[in-house]
Amino acid sequence: MEHTRPAQSTETTTSPERYFRLWSPDATAARVHVRRPLEQQDSSSSREHSSSTLPASTPTESEDITDDADTVIYPLHRTGEWWISDIPAQPGDRYAFSITTDPAAADDTTSTKDSDAIEWVGPFPDPCSERQPDGVHGFSEIWEPTYEFTCTQWRGRPLEGSVLYELHVGTFTPEGTFDGLIGKLPYLKNLGVTTIELMPVAPFGGTRNWGYDGTNWFAVQESYGGPDGLRELVDEAHQHGMAVCLDVVYNHFGPDGYYGGAFAPYTSGGSTGWGEVVNLVGDHSDTVRRLIMDAIRRWFTEFRIDALRLDAVHAFNDPGAHPILEQMNDVARDVTARTGIPRTLIAESDQNDPRIVSPVAAGGYGLAGQWCDDVHHAIHSAVSGEHHAYYGDFGSPQVLATALTRAFWHDGRYSQFRGRTHGRPIHHATQPASSFVTYTTTHDQTGNRAAGDRPSMNLTPEQQVAKAALVFTSPYTPMLFEGEEWGASTPFPFFASHESDELNELTKEGRKREFARAGWSDDAVPDPSAQSTFDSARLDWDELTEGSHQAIHDAYRKLIALREDFPLLRSGNFASISVSWHDDSGNPAAAAHGADVNASGALSTPPVVDESPGRGRWIRVDRFSPVTNTAVPAGGGNTASAQANGDNAISAFINLADEPAEVPLPHDSGINDWDVIFRFGASEGKEASSRMDTATTLETSTGEKSAGNDEETRVTLGPWETIIVTR
Repeated sequence: MEHTRPAQSTETTTSPERYFRLWSPDATAARVHVRRPLEQQDSSSSREHSSSTLPASTPTESEDITDDADTVIYPLHRTGEWWISDIPAQPGDRYAFSITTDPAAADDTTSTKDSDAIEWVGPFPDPCSERQPDGVHGFSEIWEPTYEFTCTQWRGRPLEGSVLYELHVGTFTPEGTFDGLIGKLPYLKNLGVTTIELMPVAPFGGTRNWGYDGTNWFAVQESYGGPDGLRELVDEAHQHGMAVCLDVVYNHFGPDGYYGGAFAPYTSGGSTGWGEVVNLVGDHSDTVRRLIMDAIRRWFTEFRIDALRLDAVHAFNDPGAHPILEQMNDVARDVTARTGIPRTLIAESDQNDPRIVSPVAAGGYGLAGQWCDDVHHAIHSAVSGEHHAYYGDFGSPQVLATALTRAFWHDGRYSQFRGRTHGRPIHHATQPASSFVTYTTTHDQTGNRAAGDRPSMNLTPEQQVAKAALVFTSPYTPMLFEGEEWGASTPFPFFASHESDELNELTKEGRKREFARAGWSDDAVPDPSAQSTFDSARLDWDELTEGSHQAIHDAYRKLIALREDFPLLRSGNFASISVSWHDDSGNPAAAAHGADVNASGALSTPPVVDESPGRGRWIRVDRFSPVTNTAVPAGGGNTASAQANGDNAISAFINLADEPAEVPLPHDSGINDWDVIFRFGASEGKEASSRMDTATTLETSTGEKSAGNDEETRVTLGPWETIIVTR
């Protein structure tokens, strides 16, 4: 049947008549256990509770669901793979399902009573429930929205030109709720954020969780504020001019409170490492796919979510001719066409596969964006000096230069960490650079460290801002992680508090084993289920106005503002960037260009990539208009160019060393007037972290202004100092 969701239309927030619906293709009989006021109950219905037996791998009971005097059991009738009630479902009804696969029940269409001859499975919550008011183990509820949207002027936001901000609802504010987050919307707006990216808000077992242990594709975690709280948050964000991106997980289910397997083949065996693989290719997988599409459409329509971040799409078992990513994008395009408001899909994938964002006509899946870990790894390795594990592939100057200009370092190159070639090339001449979301850290890159230590806990303020400057001057779409913008000193360790002590112990021991292989002691790995682990991850907002934290925050605000003030920095064009990394003598140790432009303004391929050996000291990033051919070399090489007008030339110089460095400023064709639009760090005679000059004319190391002469001029950068200039 075309409409697969159990209770509510995907196009509207209300439905004139709804019925209880359960997907259970192998059941021979099914029942719904309903709790509603006694005066509304059918007195002729049985209230007898059934016994339950299931294979050992499937839950046999939900301790939070027991039939009592207020529970009425109704039979369901089969319609294809689905079971549907004869009685309408009313808003506020609490309900659960039970089934049997006993052939003896097939002839009894009114099987509502226990029988020695019939063994019932359940009652369990609805796997497609729209609300779980008492948690993942409790009765489901027929949900009718109570919050009505009020924002009428919102017209959406495309990915290009956006600034994303990833956060965890439970740790972002002291309240740990949608309502608490609403109170911080003015702060995020003032920071320059355009899109709030929520880590998953699907229901999970226990009271604390990253969110990737969700058990249901349609409901919202009650402790955050439930479905109406999410609707209000989205509405308020739109009132503030910000989009909302929701992280969703369709590759596995969490281990605590997942009951779908008791009713239907939602999974197909095999493990992602986090749970069983979702059934995309096995028997009845068409229905699984339709349910995922229904869920995506529901986030876009009933909650007015602007974008979805698709977790770990590389974990999909999806070898078919019509990839699920393409199907998902079809839904996003359809809703966009119907509403006139852009709906965006952003994938997380570790495969370095540009087909994710390539147009369908070019053989791709057509998504708007994907996370790009290579840029993160290259920046982090260059600044932190870490070269262990996967950072071992990212230690050279050429890697950083290439990642900043080409997105993927692993584009078919050999990966020492993986022991094989990895990735495939991007078609830079046609692919927007803004398709790639880049960052200095994320929940993964912080939380997947043994202690959950943030970069800010190991780097100086200058180093943190240097990393941010590389992200914000790139042609990619930048994303921040909560608290990054002030160098938060709170860690973000992995946390998951399951209701089962056994699951908590298994999770804790699994984390210890994982990091023991990397040489970490057990004591260094926080217990994921401990209250103290979660509490340590809560942001300390008092830091925002303290010392170096405030200086870092001011620097981030200015870097974000530069992207608004200078459209060139928002240009998602690979042909608009060139990067060079220089040694102590100022010679380029590595250089790379996003794409070259010939005299007619057309892209030419392949780009110049200088494989010069050596270790760099300072890096130069040039952003320019790729439509002219006035050369402004970035450390040598043939590159695209800029005109001497407007913001058609912006250069960032960053000292990636602990000693001062003399940096020569560009000089060519009389274009020598440079204005400082950003400066952060310790110059000679300046206190560290205290200097951030803006909108001034740059003074050279000799005290002369860099105007009106063709002599090479130099500026001295202090350790890890960043300077950005325009002309």
